[in-house]
Formats: sequence, structure tokens, C-alpha cells
Amino acid sequence: MSTKKPQTSIERLTAFSGNDLDDLCAATEAAIVGGGGFGWVKVPPRGVLEKYWAGVLLVPERQLFVGRLDGVIAGSAQLTRAPRNNEAQSWAGHLTAAFVAPWARGYGLARGLVGAIEEAAQRAGIEVLNLDLRETQKAAIELYEQLGYTRWGTHPCYARVDGRIVPGHYYYKRLGSAK
Repeated sequence: MSTKKPQTSIERLTAFSGNDLDDLCAATEAAIVGGGGFGWVKVPPRGVLEKYWAGVLLVPERQLFVGRLDGVIAGSAQLTRAPRNNEAQSWAGHLTAAFVAPWARGYGLARGLVGAIEEAAQRAGIEVLNLDLRETQKAAIELYEQLGYTRWGTHPCYARVDGRIVPGHYYYKRLGSAK
């Protein structure tokens, strides 16, 4: 009996084609249900998700990266930059809205997405990446700390999940020559 290893890939998405939007919405829904919905705690109507993802592609200061498992979008992450008028923070970026659907975890997609964001940030002249996440996202916290992100603070009232106030952690990582 032959067991084929799933194929993974990471790419920057600049337009939707084929089943991309449907796959991305389905992965988002699964991540929200699994507790890693980058701010969403309840699955919104599909139309809301479709509008959200379409809007992400329109924002010049955002880059959307997706992770695929056997060609199906299974996760994503975004690199955001400060608006052009914010010169003081133009050297910093934000890694945000990162998730991998529960059914696709364990294949290295999260690590690959973070690596792609870091590479894109360096190409764009970004010297430091910032990120924040809920304390409940233990696997993500472990990954970011393994990848050299430094926790610099905790907000005790960061989010409300299922009626409970949850702390959040703030991280940064200096990239390339900025170390």
C-alpha cells in the first residue's frame, strides 16, 4: 500500500482564480470553529467572508499569502505596512490574520507562511515585524517563539471569547540587517 505525502505550497495571492475564494472561505470557517479565526469567534455568513477576502486584495498596504495542501487553500497570513503618510513607522510591518485550518495542521504550512511573510517584508525594506495574538492560541505562540519572535508585552483585556476576557501577547522580530 502506497501512502502519498500531501503536497504543500506557499504563494502570494494577488487575484482569485478557480476555487480560490471558496477554498479560502472554507478554510477560514474551519479555523474560526477551531478557535484560530484571527479575530472572528463566530463564523460569519459566507457573503461577509467573500467581501472581506475580496477587500484584502484591494488594499495597497496589504499582501495576502496562502498555504495550499494538495492545491487547496488551507491557510493564510497577511503582511501589512503603515500608510504612506506614516513615515515614522514605514520601516515596520505587521504579520496579521494568520491561520491554518485544523484539517491542514502538521504539514508545515504555518511555518511556511511566516517564512514567506518575512521574505516579502525584507524585499520591501521592512526591518521589523510586529504581531499580536490571543493567549489561547498556544500552538501559534510556540511557533512564533521558536522562530525568534520576542514577546514584549501582554494586554490583560485583549479580546472577549465566549463571554470571557482573554489576554493577548505582543511580539516583534527584527529582520536581516536590523538585528
